[in-house]
Amino acid sequence: MDFEGKELKELFELADKIGNKRYNRLTRQDLEDYKKFDNWRYINGDSECGTTKESQDWAKEHSDWDCPICGDRFSECGGRTIDHKLPRSQYPWLSMDFRNFWVICRACNEQKGEMHWFEYEHYMFVHHPNLLPAIQDARPTQLLKSLRE
Repeated sequence: MDFEGKELKELFELADKIGNKRYNRLTRQDLEDYKKFDNWRYINGDSECGTTKESQDWAKEHSDWDCPICGDRFSECGGRTIDHKLPRSQYPWLSMDFRNFWVICRACNEQKGEMHWFEYEHYMFVHHPNLLPAIQDARPTQLLKSLRE
């Protein structure tokens, strides 16, 4: 499926259609993966206990010194966070799919919140058009295409 040239409304409708269709087929493994992320990311699965060495190492290996969205140095903006490009609240079956992870700064992660990718692109287009190219470069095209299956 080609996402280029589609109107934003069409993309939102497609995302809702795919999400609703998949939610009806959630498996036990999907739910286990959702929980598994917390245990991979946080000590004892609890964010209050800090992050695991494994997730810290992954974040360092998959990022530079600067946030790919805003360009701020991680050391000057609250550090690195691992975010799901497609929110795990909406796509729990992608909770442990590493293609769905990216490392961004805390402020950008909080701003993105639980927005679906196309909603996030639209938000950036309206509020931070100068940052839109970075978002478009990070678009999870393979994952979005896999959702239609």
